[in-house]
Amino acid sequence: MFKKPLSNLKTSAPLRGSDRRRLKQRVIAAYNVSPEIGDILVPEGLISQKFSTNANEQGVAYWSPDGDPLWFSHGKGADDLIPTVYTLWKKYDLLPCVTTPASVIPVLVGGADLMIPGVVQIPSSQTVVPPQLVAIAQYITDSPTTRGPPLAVGHLAADLDKLKAGGKGKAVHLLHSWKDYLFTMGSKADPPGVVEIQEVGESKESEGEIAGTSVAGEQGRPSVEVQEVEGTKPPVDPVPGPSVQQPQPVPQLSKEEVSSILRNAVLQAIRGTLKSIPTSSFPIPAGTFYSSYVLPYRPAFVRRNVPGTDSSSTPSGNDGCTLEHPPIDIKHSTHKSLAAFLKILGKQGILTIKDMKPEPLVMSVSASHSEVLSHTPYVSLRDKQLKEEKREKRDEEERAKVQEMKIKELWKPHTPSGSARFFTEGGFDSSALYTYADLKATVIKYVAARQLVNAHDQAYVNVGQDEVLLSTVAGKNESGDSLEFLKREEVVHRLSEKMQNWYEIRAEGQEPLLRKGQLKPISVVVKTRQGRRANTLISGFEPFLLEAEVMAEELRRICAGSTGVSPLPGKPTRSEVLVQGKQTKAVVDFLLSQGVPKKWIETADLTVKK
Repeated sequence: MFKKPLSNLKTSAPLRGSDRRRLKQRVIAAYNVSPEIGDILVPEGLISQKFSTNANEQGVAYWSPDGDPLWFSHGKGADDLIPTVYTLWKKYDLLPCVTTPASVIPVLVGGADLMIPGVVQIPSSQTVVPPQLVAIAQYITDSPTTRGPPLAVGHLAADLDKLKAGGKGKAVHLLHSWKDYLFTMGSKADPPGVVEIQEVGESKESEGEIAGTSVAGEQGRPSVEVQEVEGTKPPVDPVPGPSVQQPQPVPQLSKEEVSSILRNAVLQAIRGTLKSIPTSSFPIPAGTFYSSYVLPYRPAFVRRNVPGTDSSSTPSGNDGCTLEHPPIDIKHSTHKSLAAFLKILGKQGILTIKDMKPEPLVMSVSASHSEVLSHTPYVSLRDKQLKEEKREKRDEEERAKVQEMKIKELWKPHTPSGSARFFTEGGFDSSALYTYADLKATVIKYVAARQLVNAHDQAYVNVGQDEVLLSTVAGKNESGDSLEFLKREEVVHRLSEKMQNWYEIRAEGQEPLLRKGQLKPISVVVKTRQGRRANTLISGFEPFLLEAEVMAEELRRICAGSTGVSPLPGKPTRSEVLVQGKQTKAVVDFLLSQGVPKKWIETADLTVKK
């Protein structure tokens, strides 16, 4: 809905107190929240503004005093109030949530609807029915009790039973997402940390693997385990991606140690972030505070359980540390509940807590508290995530700098087929290589010199009047009587068919490659092998200066799944790279990043029933 800038934005106006109270009551009634939560979701100082989308769809947006869009309605006279991601970040459970893998998020941000193959978890409540509003969050592969923050909102498009069963079709009609034009009109804040969920939604699973993970059903969920695929060479051992880690012993922490780490996480959050956020960001619901300012600020590296050591200290090296995070949350601590944990921090003066129902509110933090000032910062999970995001952004920028290959299709006169005679008789070089544009110019000169242009239509050539031209372009059963004239473009096409095919490829940093033969596009095909298992097969890449082993290694890292290399059937000198799952988009993106022009990539999905 907000893929493009708004076409007509009316003058904004402050919301009167009575209108704001009515709006709050609508939110309380529609989303079944308490009046206290209603005050947070519909704060004082709201501003309303009418707008029209690029598709000329009218609506009203409600902005916070800080300039963030919080709510909007669409359609003339519509009563529905739709929360933006800024609002959903204040209360994660405001809407039922479906999760989707990280690879799908960029496509949703681009404005695409979420397809059924891209759904991993669905709401457990069967009362959620189309076209109810739902939030979309990122599925966290290695933690079934957490998920990413809401990043999009839309109308449910299919029954939960259909989502659970899988198949084709749309799962969610997208209305608004992180990074769309409505979002960018606000503060453009970064998404908060992962969300701890009490009740995990049902997952779509088949043969131990999550169902397909692309918006259009093109990408499968990355396999955690790399398996040898029948008919291929054993793949190289997998390199773990951001969410796929090699199994390591997990350190065992006592409840007291977990409580200490959670407490240090609060101190880290206050010292690093909370002390500088505007006062208008408070109060913060307990659940939001926990997921945004406690869990992300846990240490990224935790020492193994050695008596006398501080589990939350930052290691100077990898010795004695693990990259796999042990369970560090409220239920593994000495605290009975999140409310009890926050209450203790409130008594100690680190936080100011207001006891409300259904959950307490964090009213403020004490940045000048002695424990906050004496806290020694460490590398947190949030720091690690930000570092990885910067690295990925840097890698993307480097890939964007790659220049596209310059590819020329060429043709050479060929004596056995008769095309060489045409060039010799016409006074042209019969040993040169010609582009298609050169062939057009050559034919035009030849026709003009022999006055073969048709008098009635200059787009036609009287080929029957010239014995050399006729013998060059005529087919097996054609003669001067049956072939009087042809369109000029057809003459050029037939001439090229009687010539030898050559091609030239110029890639950045490499010597130009000139070879005889017809250049064919790289083939990226999804096929079903080993029963119901889908695999992506890539072939025909050697002429484009790509190596099979290097490609397999890179795609294994990108897709975080199994890859293999085997001889191409019927062509033992050529190779075929196999990637487990439906990985068409990932493969095409990789080929583009290597400078292969898009017109030289052909894709097909043979698993789709016609």
